Amino acid sequence: MRTNLITPEGFKKLQAELDYLWREYRPEITQKVTWAASLGDRSENADYKENKRILRQIDSRIRFLGKRIEQVTVVTPSPQQAGKVFFGAWVTVENDQGEIKRFKIVGPDEIYQRGELVQRKDYVSIDSPMARALLKQQVDDEAQVETPNGVVTWYINKIEYDF
Repeated sequence: MRTNLITPEGFKKLQAELDYLWREYRPEITQKVTWAASLGDRSENADYKENKRILRQIDSRIRFLGKRIEQVTVVTPSPQQAGKVFFGAWVTVENDQGEIKRFKIVGPDEIYQRGELVQRKDYVSIDSPMARALLKQQVDDEAQVETPNGVVTWYINKIEYDF
């Protein structure tokens, strides 16, 4: 199950994507569909078919974003959270092999870059085993993270927030 939490920055990005699709991209594609339809026989018209397909994808994404924006809860970090790991924290961790990672704990809607299936390397979903193991921990605490290869211990080196 997906958590419905999102950072203020993530919420702005969802709104910006919805605004772009609705106000810019959809009208552009609609104009192309209208032009292609004016050429006559639609059954053999590749421009018409392709742009109708794109229009369906845009409409699907607009519906998804509209619903998702209504479902999410924007969580703004507060100074009281300083010193412990909570949603929205930038956390620097290190394992026994000396591998260091720094990432921000965010909502599941934020880990992918807009419109792409490429996951951001500096974001971790609050729903991930790593984030769940780190929650409420402090600097110098160790977190046991369940992985497909077994349990890995990570030590918390630093916790930061964007206040």
